[in-house]
Amino acid sequence: MLRYLTAGESHGQALVGILEGLPAGMPVNREGIDEDLARRQQGYGRGGRMAIEQDRIHVLSGLRGGVTLASPLAFTIENRDYQNWQQGMDPFQGDVTYRQVVHPRPGHADLPGALKYGFDDMRPILERSSARETAARVAVGSITRQMLQPFGIEAACHVVSIGSAAIQHQPLTFESLTGAENSPVRCIDESAATKMMAAIDQAKAQGDSLGGVVEVRVKGLPVGLGSHVQWDRKLDARLAYALMSIQAVKGVEIGDGFETARRPGSQVHDEIYHDKDRGIHRKTNHAGGIEGGMSNGEELVVRCGVKPIPTLMQPLQTIDMRTKEPFEAVKERSDTCAVPAAAVVAELVTLFVVAQAFLETFGRDSFEEMKRCWKPSR
Repeated sequence: MLRYLTAGESHGQALVGILEGLPAGMPVNREGIDEDLARRQQGYGRGGRMAIEQDRIHVLSGLRGGVTLASPLAFTIENRDYQNWQQGMDPFQGDVTYRQVVHPRPGHADLPGALKYGFDDMRPILERSSARETAARVAVGSITRQMLQPFGIEAACHVVSIGSAAIQHQPLTFESLTGAENSPVRCIDESAATKMMAAIDQAKAQGDSLGGVVEVRVKGLPVGLGSHVQWDRKLDARLAYALMSIQAVKGVEIGDGFETARRPGSQVHDEIYHDKDRGIHRKTNHAGGIEGGMSNGEELVVRCGVKPIPTLMQPLQTIDMRTKEPFEAVKERSDTCAVPAAAVVAELVTLFVVAQAFLETFGRDSFEEMKRCWKPSR
């Protein structure tokens, strides 16, 4: 079973990941992982933290000579900002009164986390609940990307909207999404991208923040990943679970998603065809590549609704946790908009779920054996 754990605080020494279940003998390229980590750090609207960090993976175990050993792959990603926070974050000598947080932010984990775990200071909650943790998940997903690539499975992401600025509805090809990597907001529509950046500038000037919608596409999936036989084996359910766990994601849809609830069945379900060149296929993809909890051979299309970041430079009203008197929410250094980065995180989280399902169907103990036994069905 492919699984992972992450550890680490936002301003601690490092993020930590342990990935278990990779087949033996699989090549892993460090440059590819670092490239995905760099993609996560980019995007118009990011804050000052990204000027400090320079994310790189440091593998501790599970690799030898650039190939997997079948043992757990453990890694760290250094937090360079720890140098500025060591007084408060040192594991043994840290001053627990350093930069305490007693004014919880509406929309953040601050208040429920503090009440759940019995903290008067919310610093421990925000340190772990921070989206900084997603750097470790990007590294995990990037490794699984390298596992899937030899089987013709590729992924791409783009930003559909930021605030009210959105791309025009039009059929998009997988190949067209590559242009998103050249956009400051990871948007393939230049006109929409200009409007998105203007919206971010306006929000920043007002001390506000913006969310948006991101889309991930995966091509080359074989038929039958996931299963209809139990609720927890359905591929779409597993994707929704994983993607909803990304900080600030508040909604997930597969294919046309909620739009299908507004259409008659004749405009929702994808008709089935066959020819000798393509085999069984569909001319439309309203289902987003999943039917009955299983991949159907078409492109996987999944979207996430990302809420605005809850740290505002013009803070919302809250209370002082010590006195319960009205107060303004805490102001931590933050982004105005992290939607372009969220698209990358969603892409790599999606790839991990796909890799899990792929190994359940086609997995072997060694990578070479997997490739020899690879027989996708159509």
